[in-house]
Amino acid sequence: MEKVIQTLKRKDGERRIPVLKLEIDYELQTLFDAMQAEESEQVELSKHKLEELRGEWLRLEA
Repeated sequence: MEKVIQTLKRKDGERRIPVLKLEIDYELQTLFDAMQAEESEQVELSKHKLEELRGEWLRLEA
């Protein structure tokens, strides 16, 4: 039963990674735009969101 659960989690992770990459790309663009516009609040929000996405990606890759 444990092997079945691990297999399902792995398949979910494999489907999530491409979406996660798109979310990271979008958030990087948002960060860039905020930096160009000197919007410090949005810069901090984007940095925080990127940290969360990075952590999720690392968990999925493990």
